[in-house]
Amino acid sequence: MSTHTPAPLHWKLVIDAADPHAQADFWAAALHYTAEDNSALVERLLSLGALPEAATLDHHGRPAFRDLIAVRHPDDPYDPDSGTGLGRRLLFQRVPEAKTVKNRLHLDLHPGAGRRADEVARLEALGARVLREVKEPAGEWTVMADPEGNEFCVQ
Repeated sequence: MSTHTPAPLHWKLVIDAADPHAQADFWAAALHYTAEDNSALVERLLSLGALPEAATLDHHGRPAFRDLIAVRHPDDPYDPDSGTGLGRRLLFQRVPEAKTVKNRLHLDLHPGAGRRADEVARLEALGARVLREVKEPAGEWTVMADPEGNEFCVQ
């Protein structure tokens, strides 16, 4: 009797946002990721009548879904027909309510030894803000907030 080890599940991290496209632009720049270009899929769905024009917008000169956009690691595979990443991704989805409490999940960014201050300054220039500096026996890091107030840490 053989035992079969299931393949790891493919996943993406979904983040609620008031403005998914602005958040995608911030996080693509912050992580050196690529904002997904779903324009071919959007155009195909529009031409088939499967997507109303009101569900789209222009993002950097290309048609995009109005309420969602993802960023992906530039080295990971993606589906050229849809522009959808097949690896490491963050998907930003529009929600009507604003963020009100601390995140239950956050990203930790690791720029490398001795590079935290420069990385914090770069992220501030992109629109993030410093919330606090932490110094504990376990280490030091900077707690920051992205343009919509989602917390993340820079080690």
